[in-house]
Amino acid sequence: MKSIVVIPTYNERENIGAMIDAVQSAVPGLHILVVDDNSPDGTASYVLERMKTDPSLDILQRPGKNGLGTAYCAGFTRAIENGYDIICQMDADFSHNPTDLTRLIEALKENDLAIGSRYITGVNVVNWSMGRLLLSYFANVYTHFITRMPIKDATGGFKAFRADVLRKINLDTIRSNGYAFQIEMNFRAWQGGARIKELSIIFVDRVNGTSKMSKNIVYEAAFLVWKLKIASLFGKV
Repeated sequence: MKSIVVIPTYNERENIGAMIDAVQSAVPGLHILVVDDNSPDGTASYVLERMKTDPSLDILQRPGKNGLGTAYCAGFTRAIENGYDIICQMDADFSHNPTDLTRLIEALKENDLAIGSRYITGVNVVNWSMGRLLLSYFANVYTHFITRMPIKDATGGFKAFRADVLRKINLDTIRSNGYAFQIEMNFRAWQGGARIKELSIIFVDRVNGTSKMSKNIVYEAAFLVWKLKIASLFGKV
């Protein structure tokens, strides 16, 4: 099946070249779509130059920093329009190991959404502070308690979708970001009847660049789970 991975970027010039190399080595033939939000560090310029000799590489340039969720939705829409059957998503900073893409894609033979999970076999996170680890872990406990989704890691961003799952979701209506975006996409897929499989991964915090985590991302996710729960009760999801 025709497969692609969507990688959003903002100031990832230090990482994107090595990430493209690693993805292509791990899954030969997998196409890559970089969604860049007008990075001032030249991320897009590097990708555009590389595209001249690499037909498996594409870029979607956006005029400004408009958030992770809308970046992914724009990338998903482009991938669907171009006829891809499997659409993966991952970070550009090597917190997600490209070699795990093979397992995620393989899992879609019998599932509709495969999630790289940090918490399905305990806690598999490297180089996070205890505070951030506890925040992430209990955010997932909280999400499960409110939504009842059968997912241990609802806030993770390393996934593979069958395109049919994304076609059922009105991507134009999604405005959430960060943790909230990941939760919302999982919830909408689950409500739509998607078969979901979690696979254990080891998450390693970024070495180069800076994290985009903020308090607003946490607050947005905390309120979103209630919004989704209430909407589902009235058949609005």
